[in-house]
Amino acid sequence: MDDTRMAVIGWRCATCGAEVPVATPLAFRCPNATATDRCHVLQIVSGPRVDPPERQPNTFATDDQNLAWAAFADAHGMDRARRNELVEELDAAIRVVDDAGFVATPFARSAFLSDELGLSARGGIWVKDETGGVGGSQKARFLFSILLHLRAAQELGLLAERPPLAIASCGNAALAAAILAKAADWPLDVYVPTWMSDGFGDRLDELGARVHRSERRNDDPAGDPAMLRFRDAVAEGSVPFTVQGPENGLCLDGGRTLGWEVCEQAAAAGIAQIDRVFIQVGGGAFAAAVGAAMNDVCGPAPLFAVQTEGCAPFERAWRRSEGIEHPAENWAQIMTVWDDPSSLADGILDDETYDWVGVLEAVRSSGGRPVIATEEQVREAHALAHRAGFEASPTGTAGLAGVLAARTEIGDDEQIVVVMSGVTR
Repeated sequence: MDDTRMAVIGWRCATCGAEVPVATPLAFRCPNATATDRCHVLQIVSGPRVDPPERQPNTFATDDQNLAWAAFADAHGMDRARRNELVEELDAAIRVVDDAGFVATPFARSAFLSDELGLSARGGIWVKDETGGVGGSQKARFLFSILLHLRAAQELGLLAERPPLAIASCGNAALAAAILAKAADWPLDVYVPTWMSDGFGDRLDELGARVHRSERRNDDPAGDPAMLRFRDAVAEGSVPFTVQGPENGLCLDGGRTLGWEVCEQAAAAGIAQIDRVFIQVGGGAFAAAVGAAMNDVCGPAPLFAVQTEGCAPFERAWRRSEGIEHPAENWAQIMTVWDDPSSLADGILDDETYDWVGVLEAVRSSGGRPVIATEEQVREAHALAHRAGFEASPTGTAGLAGVLAARTEIGDDEQIVVVMSGVTR
């Protein structure tokens, strides 16, 4: 094993092919993306994965040589010892705010869910439980890689000031962003819809975030008004501290740690092959990052992208892209805004799947497909998960709703992976 090699080489836009060196500071978006042409996304270009020499207490320290933020810091002379120190310093500050850090989260077979769904003792429902992670969800993993890049750039003298961080969210992503920003003592603006609950707003206020309720303006184009105001802030100099790859490709970097953990934990549990992985899809970064990571390590574990009948822009894009070899080149025609999204799983009501290109690649390459869950299945999955002991929101149990929707095609001996993520707020 090469103990010094960094796996990540750079970035390439899935749409136009533009390449960005890994040493580039603040390389968040494709250089060819504009305010009127946002149909670009930087994707990680990587060589063979580096097997971690040993598991560290912090999962980001464990996979240092496979992460883009670390390759950026390495390219500017920051050695692994200092990178690990930076990870641990931020992790310790986060624990003061949230009492949770970036450790490997639990992965285990749920006997209750396996029995309830009629799987045999040879198969089962394996749950990756993110509800005990930072902010109670997987979202902080995506944001931590951005924060690490910023702190490294600052220490290396490549970021003279601390511009405000900005995010559009009124759920788990906003909470994770507020926790990380407070821990790093970095200003954060959160752009939220007008219907956000006052209670959740109070929670963001307590963490020091500046909350902006975003009304629709007469001249607004189609799309989420909070996202539009977020983009205005970024255009004025804020850092896109977000979980949408087209807005900041670095978020996809940290999200991969979840997929790597699943592969390692599945192997340790004696699972020779994962038969299906069900991931809930809103903006899509979650499925794109986990799918790519698992394809690299576990082999082609079929990825099933779960949406609800009240909001399924990815499933529609999947059908539209059939037979098209390079769908990203037809982005504007394939991924369009979903009118009037609605579901109990309100955290995946993104009216467009921003990271649909990455999700499509992961689903296609793994032999999976989209799954549409009915509202009845969303409610049933939420109730089942709680009876099994997982205190997750309807959004966080939506992957299980996908299993219910696809149950008739699943063999009783299959090994099924779902992620519980997002504590009930």
